[in-house]
Amino acid sequence: MKASLRLLFLVATTVLLADQVTKYLAVSRLTDALDGREGLSRVTGYFTQHNLDNNPPPEGERRVTRPYRFIEDYWHFRYVENPGAAWGLFANLPDGVRRVFFHVVSLAALSFIFLMYRRTSMDQRLVRMALALITGGALGNFLDRLVRGYVIDFIDWHWRNQPGMRWPTFNVADAAICVGVAFMLLDSLRVRRPESVGAPLTQSPNP
Repeated sequence: MKASLRLLFLVATTVLLADQVTKYLAVSRLTDALDGREGLSRVTGYFTQHNLDNNPPPEGERRVTRPYRFIEDYWHFRYVENPGAAWGLFANLPDGVRRVFFHVVSLAALSFIFLMYRRTSMDQRLVRMALALITGGALGNFLDRLVRGYVIDFIDWHWRNQPGMRWPTFNVADAAICVGVAFMLLDSLRVRRPESVGAPLTQSPNP
């Protein structure tokens, strides 16, 4: 692998794995979808069990979500399925239209990010790290939409359950994207030294 792409691959893969592992733990610990399963069956159940939150279960079945209060009044883990974008945007589109829309937008965004990364120079380390984090986050949420049609969110930050004081529930992929965007903003604010210009020649070179 080219050295220029190594950082992109390593960071994006790490974010993708961290995102999917934490989402597996959310399904495993915050719902009853994998109860009674063992070993590989739990992993396959993570990918095959759908609609644990948004849709009512079939008649005769019962589903349970169980929030976990990590820091009372401030930080809970709560299983949520988000069929839309951030803040639930476009969640009300018809299912077929929404899936195609997000697949096209995700692939276009990933292609654009990759082209931006290829155009950066080796000394733009902060920008490269930012783009790698954004790529990993975009891949994590894209995989969710590809497999399930919605994104699993589970990190719930709020201020004492006050109305209007709750951040939209998010996941590790969302956090990586936000950190990446913050890095890009920091890089844009950096004061860059002007390139030094050589002293003018005092006399013309010999012919």
